[in-house]
Amino acid sequence: MTDPTTPSGQPPAALTPPPERTGPYRVVVVDDHAMFRTGVKAEIGQAVRVVGEGSDVDSAVAAVTATRPDVVLLDVHLPGGGGIEVLRRVHQTVPDQKFLALSVSDAAEDVIGVIRAGARGYVTKSIDGRELIDAIRRVAEGDAVFSPRLAGFVLDAFSGAIDLATVDEDLDRLSTREREVLRLIARGYAYKEVARELFISIKTVETHVSSVLRKLQLSNRHQLTRWATDRRLV
Repeated sequence: MTDPTTPSGQPPAALTPPPERTGPYRVVVVDDHAMFRTGVKAEIGQAVRVVGEGSDVDSAVAAVTATRPDVVLLDVHLPGGGGIEVLRRVHQTVPDQKFLALSVSDAAEDVIGVIRAGARGYVTKSIDGRELIDAIRRVAEGDAVFSPRLAGFVLDAFSGAIDLATVDEDLDRLSTREREVLRLIARGYAYKEVARELFISIKTVETHVSSVLRKLQLSNRHQLTRWATDRRLV
């Protein structure tokens, strides 16, 4: 029987176990707010190595593909197409890249959308530094990590309690601004209150509401509120 060794007497590469990690996990931080990225780096920088940053889809994809980090901390709402677009583009060339969503949003469609797109976990920005470092470690090592409340969305989605196809396809038709208007209207805001909250004109609010109703094939504000409530958007 032939001894499976190379001429140097060492076992071939396929039989050599992977080397143990000798340094901190490498992380890319993606968020469109520079001050938030700075705060995250200050919180986790002693425990992990931040090797890149991104502020929109294009810069995020460039940073991730250039550095190949262990974990990408990914905001859900980004200029240029959002976190789902980052996941889609990166996974075309780096299919095993690990992502951990870190977002202020706890809406069901955001959680379900990024998990379906390939993220390994989803935590909200209320998480503290110690918890975030632990979440990064767990995702890097292959676990799935969710903030406690958000885990319920995932369980509901994959148990059939939430219609995944409806959530994804309908909401994908709406722009980020239309989703913001939708949530506020569904919470009972008057048009002038929505305008004040989003720093836009009442006329612009009316235009967005008309567009949302048309895209979702709804007839009135009551149906819109019920639609949003059914999907836990409010």
